Amino acid sequence: MTATAPVPQPSMVDTDSRDRWFDLLRAAALVRVVLYHLFPVAWLGLGFPAMGVMFALGGSLMARSVDRSVTRAVRSRLRRLLPALWVLAAVVVPAMLVFGWDDKPGWPTLLLWLLPVADPPSTEWAEPVSGILWYLVTYLWLVVLSPALLALYRKARLFTALAPLVLLPLYQLAPWPFGDRSASVVENVLTFAACWVLGFAHRDGDLRRLRFPLVLAVSVITTSAAIGWAVTDGTDLEDSPVAYAIYSIGFVLVLLRLAPRMDWLARHRRTDKTVTLLNSRAVTIYLWNNAAITAAFPLGDLLHVWVVGDTVAEVGYTAIALWLLALIVIHVGWVEDLAARRRPRLLPI
Repeated sequence: MTATAPVPQPSMVDTDSRDRWFDLLRAAALVRVVLYHLFPVAWLGLGFPAMGVMFALGGSLMARSVDRSVTRAVRSRLRRLLPALWVLAAVVVPAMLVFGWDDKPGWPTLLLWLLPVADPPSTEWAEPVSGILWYLVTYLWLVVLSPALLALYRKARLFTALAPLVLLPLYQLAPWPFGDRSASVVENVLTFAACWVLGFAHRDGDLRRLRFPLVLAVSVITTSAAIGWAVTDGTDLEDSPVAYAIYSIGFVLVLLRLAPRMDWLARHRRTDKTVTLLNSRAVTIYLWNNAAITAAFPLGDLLHVWVVGDTVAEVGYTAIALWLLALIVIHVGWVEDLAARRRPRLLPI
């Protein structure tokens, strides 16, 4: 499980009833992901556990859609998620084949680039790009499982929320006979299922019925316990699925319990437009940000940005990475508009 190579979930709020608090959280998570990939320091992951937040947002939105139509809810999520992945696959897979793939898998495994029910295969040099696809795989499984999870939650709310946290350590202790690829899928689903279920609790209004001081106290206890777990285990928090799951829950509880007025966002037009842009291009930014960052280094070397000193060179590489990402968003981001059945635009602001 790679809890720090995330991001963010696709923008899936209906355009006629957007929750701007959710939009702001999703935008913040996306920025955190890009920043962490640029500057992989631990405090970024601890300061805002983006993946737990994004799975919680996904669970809340999925619960609303399932209540309307189960089939339409699942189909809509797949329709909005997969086309952007296919664009990435159309570039990365041929490149891997052309530049040599020593342990190239068979065609059935390559089809994971079309329907990622498990992590798609890749070459070593493409790992920075393919390595972040675990999030899409996990999201896909939680979408498919949502109708059953939501029904179970409404019959046994506390049990459904706590079950993943109980099953995760048991799963890690038991041998898994079906291979590493499926093992990582199960681990990631169990790690973030509790956050997804808390999204159900938000949608059903269960979190609003809890007093905020109680929610805050639970948050402090869970985050502290997670840090203690990681320290006792001798690992970084982000490398311990159980600890990271509990830590994420602490943040999710508070953020979903809050319901701040968002009128101020409309009064700050640039910020409002930035939030809208990030939400409308969330999948594209997530899928391509590591590719842009990876490409920035050889391009920066060609431009000799290293000759100006380490600090200035780091700024130069960062600027190149963001410039490349912006170009990618402009050129292929409109696929998200088509997937959402919107009029395609270069920049949706």
